[in-house]
Amino acid sequence: MLVTERLTTAQALVRWLVAQRTELLDGTEAPLFGAVFAIFGHGNVLGMGTALAEHPELPVWRGQNEQGMALAAVGYAKATHRRQVGVATSSIGPGAMNMITAAGVAHANRLPLLLLPGDTFVNRAPDPVLQQVEHFGDGTATVNDAFRAVSRYFDRITRPEQLLSALPQVVRVLTDSADCGPVTLALPQDVQAEAFDFPSSLFEPVVHRLLRPRPDAAVLAHAANLLQASRRPLLVLGGGVRYSGAVDEAVAFAERHGVPITETTAGRTLVPHDHPLHVGPLGITGSSSANAMAADADLVLAVGTRLQDFTTASWSVFAPDVRLVSINTARFDAVKHGALAVVGDARETLRELSFEEWPVDPAWTRRAAVERSLWDDYVDGLRKPSAGLPTYAQVVGIVNDAAEPGDYVMTASGGLPGELIGGWRATPGGPGMDVEYGFSCMGYELAGAWGAAMARTDGVVTTLLGDGSYLMLNSELYSAAFAGHGFVAVVCDNDGYAVIDRLQRGNGGSAFNNMYADCRTSLEQPPRVDFAAHAAALGCGVLTVNEVGGLAAAYARARTYARAGKPAVVVIRTHPSSWTDAGAWWEVGVPEVSTRAEIAEARAALDKAKISQVRYLTHP
Repeated sequence: MLVTERLTTAQALVRWLVAQRTELLDGTEAPLFGAVFAIFGHGNVLGMGTALAEHPELPVWRGQNEQGMALAAVGYAKATHRRQVGVATSSIGPGAMNMITAAGVAHANRLPLLLLPGDTFVNRAPDPVLQQVEHFGDGTATVNDAFRAVSRYFDRITRPEQLLSALPQVVRVLTDSADCGPVTLALPQDVQAEAFDFPSSLFEPVVHRLLRPRPDAAVLAHAANLLQASRRPLLVLGGGVRYSGAVDEAVAFAERHGVPITETTAGRTLVPHDHPLHVGPLGITGSSSANAMAADADLVLAVGTRLQDFTTASWSVFAPDVRLVSINTARFDAVKHGALAVVGDARETLRELSFEEWPVDPAWTRRAAVERSLWDDYVDGLRKPSAGLPTYAQVVGIVNDAAEPGDYVMTASGGLPGELIGGWRATPGGPGMDVEYGFSCMGYELAGAWGAAMARTDGVVTTLLGDGSYLMLNSELYSAAFAGHGFVAVVCDNDGYAVIDRLQRGNGGSAFNNMYADCRTSLEQPPRVDFAAHAAALGCGVLTVNEVGGLAAAYARARTYARAGKPAVVVIRTHPSSWTDAGAWWEVGVPEVSTRAEIAEARAALDKAKISQVRYLTHP
């Protein structure tokens, strides 16, 4: 006999969320949905709001901006290595649309995120309702259809019983290493409140474990043959190595065969900096050491990476005749650029691939440490105290030196990703890293840090950001302060969008609308932002530093605030045009026609560089 319970759509959904469990990488169990971020309003306060209030075991945190709280959910998922999922629910209309940017961040970075936006009435009786956008040619369309482009799975629940078929798809996407990404369930407010006799079995606890698909034997043998034939292979580790828990296997593979190791943005801090096979990070925000090795490699073994343009220097970092072998759970990523696609879990595939000895040129193996030492010397020079305003490299160096095991460091857009990726030195058991450079979302730095601080309790979360990102989205500082989730935010104030100014002027453009000095104003002396006063007003501990010599003490004090559950903001003026440079090329859209001679010169340089750009690698 089927046992049922009469519940509203919202009640059933929340009961199901509570029942889902996950196995973490260390083998312990935890709630799959560990945090809900909510701003209630017209469209979700009575349906989802009532249901969530009935289950205090599912923690609900109040955000200040729907984009910010959904970004916090993204940061939460990243900090748990995709083993736990953040949920965000909003009202209809603008509340829902504010979350679209966060969906884009999750989609670009292959991160799980469950979005539950309110939607307009299915019955249409009161139409047009508050916040409803009417489409003249489509009565079924609502603003939530905008989520389709940035959702890995989208559904609109127009009947309560539709949950029975939708929820298995929801959890499939959120827990599948190949298809992982954001899920949107649009919830019309009348349907949220409608009841149905749901089977009780829907609410039985389920533990979701990481699937580890094995590669095809023939393809694996082909990959092994290519590796055995190579003399100068390079191992590229991406975020998929982190999510698979395959770090030990990757390092053991490299050590057994003498293969130099480099990392992508998402793979940073997987390998200790001083490991003799570690050549540094790859790409334009990476290191000249790794880029030099990549240019001479005869085979690249890319594990768990989609090889984004910052990693490949717009596909100019590798030799044209390099062989590419790509290990990935997602065939979509594995087949890119003519690679031999080895579709499988990173940990299990590396174990199976390392079954016998094969020779690597000993000089190639030794070159890894030599190249990295040259990069270390360069970074050491950038970190040295100097006259004038502190540089990003000096700020990163001080934070790096103070880091402890269990810490977590973050950044997103602007110039700091290049400084953190290229200049950070990982230590065994040291800080993990989240550089959101898949979508490069300004504002992620503070909101994501809130979610990360919620997920990680064994160290201090530190986020580094510029003044532009702070002004873009800072409201979740108050959310974190109110909730009691401490982290450190180091705000580097350089008077504008300095990295875009660099890109603009470096390609022949005139300084325009990026640095405040080049922005339109009717005032002779426009105001400056008092970041310290603003952060203090949001409930944060605040420390202001006027020169690099005082940063270490201020950062140490900020860490004590964070450990006590209070966000701390360290404000420091920084140099607007001093950068770490890996010496790699990046393709940008320089105009073919311009009145500026400098732009014409930059276009000529672009055209010349594109001649040697690898468009499609030699098929293995």
